[in-house]
Amino acid sequence: MALLDVQHVDISYGKTLTVKDCQLSLDKGQICAIVGESGSGKTTVIRAILGLLAGGGKVTAGDILFRDRSLLKLSKDEWNQLRGGDISMIFQDSGAMMNPTRTIGKVFVEYIRTHESISKKDAWDKGVEMLERMRLPNGDNIMKSYPFQLSGGMRQRVGIAMGMTYQPQLLLADEPTSALDVTTQAQIVRQFMELRDTYGTAMIVVTHNLGVAAYMADQIIVMKHGEIVEAGSREELLHHTKQDYTKQLLEAVPSLGGVRYV
Repeated sequence: MALLDVQHVDISYGKTLTVKDCQLSLDKGQICAIVGESGSGKTTVIRAILGLLAGGGKVTAGDILFRDRSLLKLSKDEWNQLRGGDISMIFQDSGAMMNPTRTIGKVFVEYIRTHESISKKDAWDKGVEMLERMRLPNGDNIMKSYPFQLSGGMRQRVGIAMGMTYQPQLLLADEPTSALDVTTQAQIVRQFMELRDTYGTAMIVVTHNLGVAAYMADQIIVMKHGEIVEAGSREELLHHTKQDYTKQLLEAVPSLGGVRYV
């Protein structure tokens, strides 16, 4: 039994079919990267998995199974239990998703107390512990900070810390490195790999950067205009692709000192 099984899913906004016949399967500890240019449907797929399609989007065909249970049939209460617990999501710029008028600590404590009945002090301590696990020194100071007082890399680590608080079985990451400089990108990518190795967390990483996908993923799905044009193991897609579109994406990966790392 796969941890996640997306079965021939169509996603529509009104009468417009946005994603057609999406299929993917993920086991514990596996990383799947969904790549493609902007507007290819990548983010729509992971939002559908989390039941958070914006603007009246709906899954209009197929099914999404998590541990053999259909996510399309969950009640609001069941979703609230699942989100942030067994399934978590990390956004492109976690800081931008936070209220700029509230400290990291207020947001984090509220998040923790939504998922378990503990005191504010215990929730604070748990937040500090998670921040420090994510290599953020002096978690107490960070809890007292506002999002704008942190660098992009620090804000992203705060998002990862929140997402990993309950050691989810599935982590969905939407362009988690694209707002960061190259050095910080590399640090965040290594952090994701450590999470997989430590907790056995399965991940779906949405990215337009095939270099990031090549480094992280066990399997890669290439999307264009809402359809999967190619899917396979990292080895298959990087070295044996027959699709012109995938070749174009590979050629767009910048080289460093004349060396291309895909």
